[in-house]
This record gives sequence, C-alpha cells and structure tokens, in this order.
Amino acid sequence: MRLLLIALALLAFTPLSAALAEPAEASHPEARPFEKSANATEQVDAALARAEIVGKKVIVVMGANWCHDSRGLAGWFAEPRLAAMLAAKYEIVYVDVGQKDRNVDIAQRFGIKSIKGTPTVLVLSSDGALLNRKSAPKWRDAASREEDDIFAYFDQFTPEL
Repeated sequence: MRLLLIALALLAFTPLSAALAEPAEASHPEARPFEKSANATEQVDAALARAEIVGKKVIVVMGANWCHDSRGLAGWFAEPRLAAMLAAKYEIVYVDVGQKDRNVDIAQRFGIKSIKGTPTVLVLSSDGALLNRKSAPKWRDAASREEDDIFAYFDQFTPEL
C-alpha cells in the first residue's frame, strides 16, 4: 500500500514537472515587427524614397503578429546572413494587416485586390511597380521554409512577367 501511495504521489507531480520544463525551441526564428499604430502609408512612402536614392528595391511584408508565418518570415529576415543580404538590396517595411482588414489600401495601391493570407510579401521597384504579383501571396508557409530557400529568392530575385 505504501508503494502504491508513493507511486501515485510521483504521478501527481509529473504534470507539474512537465509544465515547468523549458518549451521546445521553434524550428525557425520569430520576430514581432508589425505595429498596429504605425502609419503604413508614410512608412512605405519613406522606404520608396530611400530606395530611389540608393538604388534598392522595397519589400513590403503585409502580416500580423498573431500570424505564425508572418513572425517566422520576420525572424528569418533578422538572421545575420539574410539581414546583411537584404540590407544591401532592399528597404523593408512591415505593415500590420490586422485580421486581413487593416491597411488593405497599401496592397491595393500596388495592384493586390485583397489580402488572402499572411504574410503577403510585395517586392517593389523604387518607383513603386509591383515586381512579384504571382508570388506575393505565396508566403503563407514562410515559417516552414528553409533559410537557404528564402535567401535565394531575395538574393537572386528577378521580376516576374
């Protein structure tokens, strides 16, 4: 009987110890750069102006902090290897889309009628032309993509016809 009580007592503490254990690490980095209160239009306009001066393209990441893939892509962008390459070639703006109902006018400005999934990633020329109409809405799996694939897409980016 005493052994049974000890066994039950140990079992009673197992969930507690499991709850106290360190959470498993994500297989990708994460960041939360989407600010609800930011003036997205001003940020995009400023990025386009900077891009024109220095001869870069602009990446507009339309996502939200609630979105696993939006956070994942922002996390990948912050990794040193990607961050260095992106800084040399792009101005980056993170636009909060809420529940796909905020700042939709930004997407519409560049020819995307609606935000169907997050993140939607626009690559723009410095004069505001959308260069990736086909692949812009296809980043909904960003958190599960490999770093090398993301790096290659932006490093070797060519406008889509």
